[in-house]
Amino acid sequence: MSNVVHVDDSAPSTGRLAVVGLGPGSPELLTPQARNILERSRAILGYGVYIDLIPRELLAGKQVLASGMRREMERCNQAVDLALAGVDTALVSSGDAGIYGMAGPCLEILEQRGVLDQVDFEVVPGIPALAAAAALLGAPLMHDFAVISLSDLLTPWERILRRIDHAGRADFVLVLYNPRSRGRDWQLAKALEVAAEHLPPETPVGLVRNAFRSGQEVSMWTLATVPVDRVDMLSILFIGNSQTRALGTRLLTPRGYPLE
Repeated sequence: MSNVVHVDDSAPSTGRLAVVGLGPGSPELLTPQARNILERSRAILGYGVYIDLIPRELLAGKQVLASGMRREMERCNQAVDLALAGVDTALVSSGDAGIYGMAGPCLEILEQRGVLDQVDFEVVPGIPALAAAAALLGAPLMHDFAVISLSDLLTPWERILRRIDHAGRADFVLVLYNPRSRGRDWQLAKALEVAAEHLPPETPVGLVRNAFRSGQEVSMWTLATVPVDRVDMLSILFIGNSQTRALGTRLLTPRGYPLE
């Protein structure tokens, strides 16, 4: 019996599909792995705002497909189509692609279309927005923390409130993504109200906007004085737990190491 495997050279091979985390926005925080994947890709897809974060030299000579908000599944399908056609493709997210990013939707599309075994798929991690913003604040995440998005486009608002309530009861440091937009201008105030059921009004709160991007802002507040009207979708809030303290313009949540 022959062990020779005959390969049909005329059969098209699929391209690689990489979902790439770009980090918070600064080119210096784009990882070498992400840069390498972008350099090798023949097509790059993403939300237009995120495409604008990519250094121009990495886009030169590539097929670049930028689209607007709420077209995530369309982008995923386009990326899968390109990969199936043999094109090495990068689908980009800001921050880390596996944290509120495009890794999940892309895997869902691959599963739905039954091509998980046909596409060379990988997720390229990036520095998440919460890590970048936390670095600007000092050390707010030295102990257990919970990350909650206030966007109720895909998650029922009552479920979001329950999560905030449970996190407050458990004394987690709380990180709030997508805190406020023009169409969702009341949810943040309600979220702070729920957090205040478990924390005193003087609890320190860090507010970071445009972390490691143009227009970066870092400010310190208390739970009772958060300037809700100044918060938008480019902001991340860090609500301290019972041990968090403000050190001037820094936040510290002690890990508990003995100092002597």
